Amino acid sequence: MGDMLMLGFAGFLGLLKIVLMALSAFGLFDAAFRREDAFRAADKQNKVFWLIILALALVVSYLFSILSILPIIGVVASIVYIVDVRPALKQVSGGSGWGRGRGGSSSDGPYGPYNGGR
Repeated sequence: MGDMLMLGFAGFLGLLKIVLMALSAFGLFDAAFRREDAFRAADKQNKVFWLIILALALVVSYLFSILSILPIIGVVASIVYIVDVRPALKQVSGGSGWGRGRGGSSSDGPYGPYNGGR
C-alpha cells in the first residue's frame, strides 16, 4: 500500500513538473515573439530581461525537483509574465499580434477592407 501511494505521489509530481515546464515554455515562446518596443511601451522591464528569466525558469523546472525553492521561483516568474506582462503587451501592441500590431476596422478582411462584393 505504501509503495503504491509513493508511486502515485511520484506520478503527480512528474505531471506537475510537466505542467510547470509547459507554463515556462509558453511564457518564453510568447515573449520571444513580442516586439522589443512593446515591452518599453508597457513599462514592463525589457524583452531580454523576460527572455532570460523565463529561460531560467524553464531550465530550473527541468533540472530541479518540484519540492525545491528554485522551481517555485520560476513558476512565480512565469505566472507574473502570463497574468501581468502579457496582457499589458497585448494592449500596447493591439490584440494578440505576435510581432506586429494589427490595425484597421472591424470590416477588414485578411487582404484589406471588405467592400461588400463590389
